[in-house]
Amino acid sequence: MNADARTLLITVAATAVAALILGWVARSYVTERSLRRVQRFFGLPDNSECVLVVGRDTGAEGAVARNDVFALLELAAVIKNCRAKAEVISGESARQGFGERTEFCIGGPVSNRRMAAHLFSLLPGVSVNTDAEPGPDRGAFVIGGERYRLDIGSVEYVLLARLTAGQEGRPVFLLCGQRSVTSQAAARYLARHHARLARKHGARGNFCLLLRVVNSQAYGPDVVELVGDVTRAATTAPSEVTSGKRS
Repeated sequence: MNADARTLLITVAATAVAALILGWVARSYVTERSLRRVQRFFGLPDNSECVLVVGRDTGAEGAVARNDVFALLELAAVIKNCRAKAEVISGESARQGFGERTEFCIGGPVSNRRMAAHLFSLLPGVSVNTDAEPGPDRGAFVIGGERYRLDIGSVEYVLLARLTAGQEGRPVFLLCGQRSVTSQAAARYLARHHARLARKHGARGNFCLLLRVVNSQAYGPDVVELVGDVTRAATTAPSEVTSGKRS
């Protein structure tokens, strides 16, 4: 091999190595940038802590509903991808404000006392029928005057909300469903569609979505439809709506 051929071979090899390095750097940059967007949306920077608040199974003392466990697993994967850490606590024992740590609150107001407090404080426009006696409105949601009834195994609703106390506060994610299977459906929806939600509502924006779980008896939590964005109605107290109409 003469000198010219050797020089050409070295040049080609060096170019190939440089291209590989540049490609790796570019991919790393894109991956890291994507991760930072996800972390901003969930309020979970590297090594941060969050809390998963879960309700009790009303049919078993001290237990967590099976589908709520699956919801925790869906969220645990998101938290791990954000390089954050999670603590699981009961809604009965949660005694803290919000904004210091990202919070995922799972379950309805009957099984999760903290969810009941969040609905009262953060979503005053939402009313949940918590009657123990059977009836057509048992478990129904009322949002902005619209009623969404529970039809077990056929049509079930769940609220998925991201709320903050301010720009610097960590978000609270509410997964408030009419049954535990809907909580799992909301967790899966959040895990799959967080990028689209961040684009639509902003990395730090508040929203409250109403989702419909269709035929859970056959499909479990897999078939979910977006009923609509109910942020305005859910975050506005009924008295404010009434006074606004009178003016």
